[in-house]
Amino acid sequence: MPHFIIDCSENLISLKSPDVIIENVYDAAESTALFDPGDIKVRINPFKYYNVGDTKNDFVHIFANIMEGRTVEQKAMLSKTVVTKLKQVFPEVPILSMNIRDFEAATYFNKPMI
Repeated sequence: MPHFIIDCSENLISLKSPDVIIENVYDAAESTALFDPGDIKVRINPFKYYNVGDTKNDFVHIFANIMEGRTVEQKAMLSKTVVTKLKQVFPEVPILSMNIRDFEAATYFNKPMI
């Protein structure tokens, strides 16, 4: 169920392969034990054109979309775990960040629910 969308500068995929980046985010999210095994989804969007604080510095920002019901403390721990892992993978990248948005259970729908 949880979706992790990685926005990053295109240069990052020359430093590490997309598969390695995705795997590290997946593993970090899974290590929190907040999600059922196999439910985590991770995608990557490398950007060729961007501006971050009037620079062309490399960046990674993850948008995590998870089902509502987790505490603020759990979500903060998830963000810290993922960003800490990214810092190990990309110590030279100046901008590493993540935010979490809750899916509302009452309005979420997918194909298996039909």
